[in-house]
Amino acid sequence: MPELFAACLALGAVAGILAGLLGVGGGLVIVPALLLIFSFTAIPEAVQAHLAVGTSLATIVATSIASVRAHHRRGAVRWEVFAGLTPGILLGALSGGLLAGWLAGGTLRVLYGLFALVVALLMALDLRPKPQRRLPGPWGLGVTGAGIGLVSALVGIGGGTMTVPFLTWCNLGVRSAVATSAACGLPIAVAGAAGFLWSGWGDSRLPPYSSGYLYWPAFAGIVLTSTISAGMGARLAHSLPASLLKRGFAIFLFCVGVYLVT
Repeated sequence: MPELFAACLALGAVAGILAGLLGVGGGLVIVPALLLIFSFTAIPEAVQAHLAVGTSLATIVATSIASVRAHHRRGAVRWEVFAGLTPGILLGALSGGLLAGWLAGGTLRVLYGLFALVVALLMALDLRPKPQRRLPGPWGLGVTGAGIGLVSALVGIGGGTMTVPFLTWCNLGVRSAVATSAACGLPIAVAGAAGFLWSGWGDSRLPPYSSGYLYWPAFAGIVLTSTISAGMGARLAHSLPASLLKRGFAIFLFCVGVYLVT
């Protein structure tokens, strides 16, 4: 337990710095890192992926609150867009968390690996959709939110890699798109974590200090340091070559994706 907690403290620091430096969600780092950390423990392999994804979502609940408050103070969040996306997000993310309970650990690993490969390609090529259309109506936003919530919950992220491009495509400015996406990360994380808690409740293979597929020692270690280091990453973004670092992170994600898929 002490070794695992120390590793999660270090993981939280790295995830927070990368989130602030590159504007990527911590879940992209936390899930594969937890899979690696859990592989050195007595946690059964069959539930390692479930615990990694569920715990990642739980950490996003804590970290997104501070992010949303910061964006709101600057008046950047489009709350009417958030309100349109949230019902679908809640349904999709909760469904994703419940669905994960029916999936084998190997299947979850492959799903994350495929997602990591797609994100790596988009980051490496710096592909961004150009503003081309208006925001859809309530039903369109609801369906889009459900899709974002479902995928985000299954891979343990806050959804920014999908929400920001969608909002940018719909002619929201980058500042508003990022801020609104950060707000959307909270219902994704809450509903997704609730689904993982519910679907894993009573699983006899879980380690002590778990609630469903949420592993609290890892959660505590990550949150303690990630909330502090994110600000450090944001400051470093003004002095380091972020574009070069982003391509390096894309290579990391590509390697992770290939490893998990194969």
